[in-house]
Amino acid sequence: MSLATRLLLYFLGTLAVVLLAFSATLYALGRSYLHRGLDDHMRRTLAALEAAVHFEADGLEWKPEERRITMGVDPAIDQVRWAIQDGRGRVVDRSANWESAPGPSPPLAVPGTLDGAEGDAAAFSNHPGWRVGRRRLRLAEMLRQDGRRPDPDEPDDGEYDELILIAALAPGPVDAGVARLGLTLAAASASTWLACAALGGRLCRRALAPIARLAAAARAKGDADDQGGLPTPETGDELEELAGAFNALLERRREALERQRRFAGDASHQLRTPIAGMLSLVDVVRRRPRPAEEYEQTLDQVRREAARLNQIVESLLFLARAESEADPPREEPIDLAAWLPELLRRWDGRPRASDLGLAGESRPVWVRAHPPLLAQAVENLIDNALKYSEPGTPVVVSVRGEPGAAVLSVSDRGCGLTEEERDAAFEPFYRSPRARLLGRGGVGLGLSVVQRIVRASRGTIAVDGVPGGGSRFTIRLPAADAAR
Repeated sequence: MSLATRLLLYFLGTLAVVLLAFSATLYALGRSYLHRGLDDHMRRTLAALEAAVHFEADGLEWKPEERRITMGVDPAIDQVRWAIQDGRGRVVDRSANWESAPGPSPPLAVPGTLDGAEGDAAAFSNHPGWRVGRRRLRLAEMLRQDGRRPDPDEPDDGEYDELILIAALAPGPVDAGVARLGLTLAAASASTWLACAALGGRLCRRALAPIARLAAAARAKGDADDQGGLPTPETGDELEELAGAFNALLERRREALERQRRFAGDASHQLRTPIAGMLSLVDVVRRRPRPAEEYEQTLDQVRREAARLNQIVESLLFLARAESEADPPREEPIDLAAWLPELLRRWDGRPRASDLGLAGESRPVWVRAHPPLLAQAVENLIDNALKYSEPGTPVVVSVRGEPGAAVLSVSDRGCGLTEEERDAAFEPFYRSPRARLLGRGGVGLGLSVVQRIVRASRGTIAVDGVPGGGSRFTIRLPAADAAR
């Protein structure tokens, strides 16, 4: 099932629940309102009949000839019917339309009792085709409520001790209205649901069409081995952001793959050279017997090539370790102001040891780092500075503190770097064309190792310089307290 279909089904299901709840609520409210109006109509009819009853101390009088009753004249089905009974159930009076009702006439005998129903109280009962209400009036109760005594004389004609008022209405018109309301709500809800289904399906497909195009483009590029990005929909919403983020991810992956391919090619080339050199030396020596001195010279050459090969392998293994894969180095507080002089003393006795100098602050400059790794990074920078500067020119190692950071730099007065060379200086196996012309040895991995160590220590490294004016490599590490 496609995403558009799932979204449409969810939307239509939610809409169906909302429409059903709304229609059911509206139907219940309409039905209650119409039936309540029917009962109110009967209450008003009974109240009007009660007002027509004349209340005297000697009896309840019903004299319609003295009072004009306008109710119950129209025989229409929705008109009220009324009747008056005495306490024995005999009909005293009834409306003109009582017998003209279609179908069975309204019942005069209503099941149940009305004892205690006084005032505005009325009892309602459903009968086939009719809604009937009645109210009982008793002379004794009315006199007691009025605070009067009954008249001992016998009641005259037209006077009663008890009267029962009956009103009847046919619920058919109301039920028909309720049925029409239900059908109208059902039709309106169904029409709304179908219209929303048609419109929602079109909108869902149109809204998700960019995703389908992105998927098709991705499949096409995968089949064609195309390294380009995906088409970005000009929608101005999350889909455009998704396509942009995905293209940025593809670009990073493409660059990483390209670097990996270049790295593998350079590595194979760099490994092939010393191995081929050693094999050729061995083959040359084995052609004929030689003096012991020549064997020693050959072994020295083989050892130099093996040392170079070992350096290449060690650097490759170090660079091949992914930062997320390797455990972070165990760090400890280091005072660079006291640590660097000890590091530089290792260079005593080496060529150009007199060209090395130290500058910086005398106060402590604390960082947290892994001492052997940091020493390797600094020594690689020093070795690089000595290699690309002339003997007798100074190579200065300096350290200073800045707010929140410690700055360590190595500067020389060598051949310097162009802008293009500065941008590519930390790429594995990169060697500038001028370095090749000068015949400087190396494999182009030293600065890559330095950058990897600095990043592992949560620091940054930068290079600046101009051709012929020397260069400066600057490492910035987060400052730390001695107690941490």
